[in-house]
Amino acid sequence: MRRLLLLAALLSGGALAQTALPGVLTIRFLDVGQGDAVLITAPEGQSLLYDGGRSEKRMTELLTQYGVRSLAVVAASHGDADHVTGLIPAVQRFKPKFFLNNGIAATTQTFGKLTTAVKTAGTQGLLASDRVINLGSVKVTVLPPPPGMPRGDQNLNSVGLLVEYGAFRALMTGDSETAETQGWLKTYPASKLGPIDVYKSIHHGAKNGDSPAWLRAVRPSNVVIGVGPNNYGHPTSEALALYKSVGAAIYRTDLNGTVTVTVQPGGKYNLSAVKGTGTTPQTRPAAPVPRAPTRVPALPPSSVTYPNCAAVRAAGKAPLLIGQPGYSRKLDRDGDGRACE
Repeated sequence: MRRLLLLAALLSGGALAQTALPGVLTIRFLDVGQGDAVLITAPEGQSLLYDGGRSEKRMTELLTQYGVRSLAVVAASHGDADHVTGLIPAVQRFKPKFFLNNGIAATTQTFGKLTTAVKTAGTQGLLASDRVINLGSVKVTVLPPPPGMPRGDQNLNSVGLLVEYGAFRALMTGDSETAETQGWLKTYPASKLGPIDVYKSIHHGAKNGDSPAWLRAVRPSNVVIGVGPNNYGHPTSEALALYKSVGAAIYRTDLNGTVTVTVQPGGKYNLSAVKGTGTTPQTRPAAPVPRAPTRVPALPPSSVTYPNCAAVRAAGKAPLLIGQPGYSRKLDRDGDGRACE
């Protein structure tokens, strides 16, 4: 594997800090309708916006609602409009230092508007490669498209992010399809890809996103699907069945609104949703519950006693049942209420 490049101390400056809970990493899977947008805020206040959904207005509302005062990095998983439109007002408003992307220009007016905003803001383009971004004390590892992906396919060149804080791990992989996840499985050891505490569903729960082989590696405990009203059938029954098959709890932004993850130092985390708990209970097979041994009730002393089972048999009383004269626990070795069986 290629050696990771390190953006050492790149985003640790106090000037970038904004309101943040002391010591707490906050990840918000934003409710942007049919699209993806994830706001990551380090304990020290630096923020990274991964994708922006398909509405400039909606993203502007959310940035205001959550009190965002600065962005250190904006990142596009790929160039499709439902992932990059909301990045436009984010760049115009906050002039982030870096724009992380796959280096493949999308042929849309929306992408052109985004690149214009990036140039106007003086934001530096950052091509996805094997590198780590230090977002304060949070480690963000970039998963670039693996070798061999066709340059003309935006989905297959999605940029992934692995977010780590203490023992906590979150993974986001844009609209990747099977060919790209197969490439990542060949590129990275299994220990790098999973287990994952919070996982963003690939391609809004499409049929061509997650696969059994990929999810066996990722091993997510919780899946968040960025989805809204759509004509694609997202999320598909196939994707939902996959998530349930690996025992993951499922959150959906169309049903639950914005889903927020807070992570304490060390990695203990909590998920909450705008609309109720919004979770599908874990479906991992429960561990078998050991059967309690049969409890033999205490008996009043009997006037009949037998020193051993030979004496019981000689008296023609075997087996002795609990409650019968002469029954005693010392003659009932397995405690099932039948002595001298």
